[in-house]
Amino acid sequence: MQEQAASRVLVCIQCGKCTGGCPESGRTPFNIRMLVRKRQFKYAIEEALPWYCTACNACTLRCPRDVKPSEIIIEIRASMVEDGNIPVTIQKALESTFVQKNPWGKPRSKRGDWAEKLGFKVPHISETEHKRLLFSCCIHAYDPRCMVIPVNVATLLNKAGYEFGILGEEECCCGNEIRRIGEVGLFEELMEENIANFKEYGVQEIIALSPHCMNTMKNEYGDMGIKVVHYTEVLSDLIKEGALKTEKPLESGIIYHDPCFLGKQNKVFEPPREILKSLKNVNVHEFVRSRDISLCCEGGGGRMFFDVEVPYQRNGEIRVTDAQKAGADTIATACPFCLMNLEDPAKEKGIFVKDISEILMEVI
Repeated sequence: MQEQAASRVLVCIQCGKCTGGCPESGRTPFNIRMLVRKRQFKYAIEEALPWYCTACNACTLRCPRDVKPSEIIIEIRASMVEDGNIPVTIQKALESTFVQKNPWGKPRSKRGDWAEKLGFKVPHISETEHKRLLFSCCIHAYDPRCMVIPVNVATLLNKAGYEFGILGEEECCCGNEIRRIGEVGLFEELMEENIANFKEYGVQEIIALSPHCMNTMKNEYGDMGIKVVHYTEVLSDLIKEGALKTEKPLESGIIYHDPCFLGKQNKVFEPPREILKSLKNVNVHEFVRSRDISLCCEGGGGRMFFDVEVPYQRNGEIRVTDAQKAGADTIATACPFCLMNLEDPAKEKGIFVKDISEILMEVI
């Protein structure tokens, strides 16, 4: 792995496309091109700099030489983790994940408590015929604001007669953020435990609530022989088939924010938009920076567990201002990290931020 990383670093031509696409460049001390350059010459790297990266992957997607700068950041962080030279809040998140299988350190026994809020019983995956697993992100399972999302999606799937099951307290963190923090060993443990559960219960399809979970299971778990999709892909198809009907009108101007891990990294652009376009009396707007060039919310890459000290205008504030200029009163997204990072600045401007499942619950 280190030899591959070294060879990638050496082919960098310092064109600057990575820095040009980075959402942190120019407003923070973070300069991905300079970090790669220092890696080339084995110069010392300031301890705080790697933690500015949000793992949006824009640098890797833009790189003409396939240097994979975002992977180089992971390698730098991995060295820092091995040396124990990491921020306290990051260390706490890693310790919590090791013990309770989630970065917030909440009891694993309460992982499936969100299902108790439903008016029907969700079966364990072992009790289902089609072996479709609804996989909740850690933030969905434990955060009060985001816990409504698995409740909504489960309700919509049930209404459409779409069979699914859950793992409950057997479910553990997918490891997407853990890998990007640099704790590769812990990531592998989480991955092995999840895969063992999938195999034990014969899972055929995973419906991921979070783009972060979808990304790592689809692209980093190896060939599991399991179909992995985001919930918006499933709901979009159910609406097209007529199993779900968006009957109630909703007078609103909605603008869709593409999550990095759903959009630019996995090319899921249309299903969320198709859902919004199916709504009655809704004006669907687009950000100027959308799809492949969508502006990162700054929630990925461990930034949910670590806040940089340098003051600067956060992307969430910029995004809300852009939404206002576009004439929207609601920002829709399909990622819990984006939801959390956009909501606070939006409240100050009188704009709503909603997960797509929340919008659907208003019209179905």
